[in-house]
Amino acid sequence: MQIITDLLPVILFFIAYKKAGIFAATAVAMISTLLLIGVIWLKRGKIDKMLAINGAVITVLGGITLLLHDKTYIMWKPTAIYWIGALALLFSRYAFKRNLIERMLGKMMTPPAATWDKLNLYWIAFLIGMGILNLYVAFHYSEDDWVNFKLFGATSLMFIFMIVQVFALRAHWVEQNQPPA
Repeated sequence: MQIITDLLPVILFFIAYKKAGIFAATAVAMISTLLLIGVIWLKRGKIDKMLAINGAVITVLGGITLLLHDKTYIMWKPTAIYWIGALALLFSRYAFKRNLIERMLGKMMTPPAATWDKLNLYWIAFLIGMGILNLYVAFHYSEDDWVNFKLFGATSLMFIFMIVQVFALRAHWVEQNQPPA
């Protein structure tokens, strides 16, 4: 369910782009993200931090895109999100001594501390790389190629990255009905 809600604004952006262009798609992404935040807040009474950050980034960069009628700003949006995520992982680990990856996955797996640190660094590197790749595609390929990459390429790379981790860490997964050792 979480994956669907995370991808919904991207899918709606893609559909709107194909039907009406980049500026209509930007407006749709902004509205759908803010509506999603509102619905989740009404259902749960709280909003995930990354969704709130995504809402803020899409509102600011999407708003600038529409105000200036310049697609450059919306094309920076995925990179901004990736790099904010990388910075959050980096600062939480080294400034606050908290590994966010461990906090998210700690109930599902029990690798040694060094493995958590490596996993955190892999995510930081991956997110930085995804930000660079987004900018490369955005400014070296057509707008249509970038929109297709945003939905299909970036999403596929994210899933592949996660699947590789699942297989690499399968020995550390905790059985659902057993308490962690």
